[in-house]
Formats: sequence, structure tokens, C-alpha cells
Amino acid sequence: MKGKQCPIEQASKKEALAELQALEEVGLIELFYGDESGFWQNPVIARAWQFAGEEIRLLPEKGKRLSVFGLLNRKCEGQFWSSEKTIKTEFVIECLEEWIKTKSNKPRVLVLDNARIHRSKKMQEKLAEWEEKGFYIFNLPTYSPHLNIIEILWRKMKYEWLKPEDYALFEILREAIKEILSQLGAEYKINFQAKLIFRTEYV
Repeated sequence: MKGKQCPIEQASKKEALAELQALEEVGLIELFYGDESGFWQNPVIARAWQFAGEEIRLLPEKGKRLSVFGLLNRKCEGQFWSSEKTIKTEFVIECLEEWIKTKSNKPRVLVLDNARIHRSKKMQEKLAEWEEKGFYIFNLPTYSPHLNIIEILWRKMKYEWLKPEDYALFEILREAIKEILSQLGAEYKINFQAKLIFRTEYV
């Protein structure tokens, strides 16, 4: 993935993101990171062990899928919407419109990757309207999941927090995901506050 990145764009966007994080640190803006992720009944198996000469096979069936669109800040506060359908631009816009209606006395900036649904014509048509309401989109450079902290949340959920028994039925999986997201920052924590991302580049 690193070989597909544009070094100039990466450097420019990293610097801009660091500035946004600095503004967030002093309380001048609200900074959130957005993304979608899909959850299937098949558990994510990161590693396994086997005897020499033994072959392990995993069933390819994925079962039903729950798609989640989420917004997350570095205080581990978030808002999430789910759908059993594939998430499209229209769904993202509906979620953001709902979120924008919640009160805030600061400008809001949402970091999004370059997925097609984030850069679609319909999304572009909403930008001017949203900016009048103090809501701004910051698009990451291509091939940069490492710059979006919500990717850490999806990884934690799939590889650590969801238990094998949560995959027994789709309804159980859906409730387990709902429970994790509702308890985020309390029972389920990620420390994003240890330091600003990229700050060491400016020391």
C-alpha cells in the first residue's frame, strides 16, 4: 500500500491533519473520523496453530452482513448507524444530516477517506451547505487507512472484543456490536489521547 501513496500528498495531508489535531487540543474545533465497516457471521481469525503436516480449512460462507457507519473522536466518543444493506452515499448523507442537527458551539471537521461514496457528486453538492453550518469534510490522501483512527476501532472489535459465541446467530452478532458501540469509552476503551499523531515530526 505504501508504494501506491503519493509522497507529496501524504506529507501535505499529514501536516494539515496535525494542525487540525492541534486546534482540537486547544478546544477550537471538534474533530471526528468517519468510516464504514462490515461485520459477518464468520468470525475474524487472525492466527491459528496446527500440527506439522495438518491442514486447516475455513468455510468461505459469510452469512448475513451488518454494515456500520461511524464517527469517532480521540476521546473515544462516537455516533454510529447500522444497516443490513450495503452503505451508499445516500445513507452517509442521511447520517451526517442527522448528526449536524445536534448542537455544537464549535466548527466540526470530519476526516474521511477517499472511498467513492465519500467523493461522489451527491456528497460534493452538500459541501457548501454544510460549511455554512460550520461542518467541514477533510479528505485523506489515497491508500491512507493509518491516518484514520476509526480503523483502530474496527480492528479492536473484530480481533479482540467480539467473542466466538457472538457469531452463533446474526441477531446475537448484531446485539453484541450494538453493546460494544454503546459502551465505547466506558467498558470498551481505546487511548487516543497519549499524544498527537505526527506531533514528533514537528519537534
